[in-house]
Amino acid sequence: MAILQIRTLPDPVLRQKAKRVTRIDTSIRKLIDDMIDTLRADPNRAGLAAPQVGRLLRVAVIELPEQELIILINPEIVKKEGERIVQEGCLSIPGYFGEIKRAVTVKVKAKNRDGKEFRLKAEGLLAQALEQEIEHLDGILYIDHLESSEKLFEAVKEEED
Repeated sequence: MAILQIRTLPDPVLRQKAKRVTRIDTSIRKLIDDMIDTLRADPNRAGLAAPQVGRLLRVAVIELPEQELIILINPEIVKKEGERIVQEGCLSIPGYFGEIKRAVTVKVKAKNRDGKEFRLKAEGLLAQALEQEIEHLDGILYIDHLESSEKLFEAVKEEED
């Protein structure tokens, strides 16, 4: 297992559409394991999509504090409900966060690392993470949802004593 380099803007891979995974083999499982290691190496993370590490495959991992790791292969949002304003950041756009609209709840279908299809209904931060990671697989970044440049903010690092 390894920590992979996270691609940041303006890397063109972030704007490309990822390809469906047709076979879940050892290379896909290794990619998943490496993505988990990469995600866990950053304390300010929630999820990671394969294009963020330079692989144009429809694979994502999400791990929120106090919640179980979710592995998504070929995920699709099948339903969105409601709308709310959230603050969102991204490992591929370091040092910034934006205020955008996201769904209150989302329903997703995907496959797990063994190829078994599952469905998941989520709300709150998990719904937000699912939306963001699945959009990454289509080359969409949260900044594409900004209503204006005034809704993008530079993150302020706290100084240590």
